[in-house]
Amino acid sequence: MAIEHQVPVSGAVLWVTESGVGTPVMLCNGGPGCCDYLAPVATMLENHARVLRFEQRGCGRSSATPPYDLPTTLSDLDALRTHFGIDRWTIGGHSWGADLALAYALTYPERTKAVLHLNGTGVQNDRSWKETYERGKSEGREPMPEFDYPPNMDVNAAVMASWREFIRRPDLLRRISDLPMPLLAVYGSEDIRPSWPVEQLCQLVPNGRFVLLQGAGHMLWETHADDLASVLQDFVW
Repeated sequence: MAIEHQVPVSGAVLWVTESGVGTPVMLCNGGPGCCDYLAPVATMLENHARVLRFEQRGCGRSSATPPYDLPTTLSDLDALRTHFGIDRWTIGGHSWGADLALAYALTYPERTKAVLHLNGTGVQNDRSWKETYERGKSEGREPMPEFDYPPNMDVNAAVMASWREFIRRPDLLRRISDLPMPLLAVYGSEDIRPSWPVEQLCQLVPNGRFVLLQGAGHMLWETHADDLASVLQDFVW
């Protein structure tokens, strides 16, 4: 059974849920600006893992306490690690949450055991595929999760601006190529976003692995739950 917490962190109060027992794993949802929707992924891991999920400032059940930016989100994540008495954890996420997990590993490599990267976008701001993306959305090929709380578009705009600053750092690719921990990237072949940025990421990370789930879309667990569970369990356990 999941246990919900309201954790004070640097003037904010963050919603966190915890389930399972074993190796610690933090899962970060996409957005930014969205509430948590990763319970289906957590259930795949919680037989052998202590799975935590959180909602960032201004989202869902967490307090609307600025600033809304990437450095604050990373600091909040690490404060949660300390609060729950965890030395090192596997950090993962879906969509933008996968990119957040990567940013955490780059910022706190000594506190990161491994990275799970589910249908992220990689460290790029290439919008040449925007037409294909918009066409896919209009054709109904971009299903959205059922949100319990509406997205906060102010958080989305502010955090995305901060993320774009982060990926422009001159030493970013070198830092990625120096990551010591394993990284597993899982991608759906039918996602309307391109997979090449994530494939590039896995080529940069010394212990990076890219897995393509044929026929899966952006919400991998909705159509390929068994395949995804098998890949994740092999990696985490």
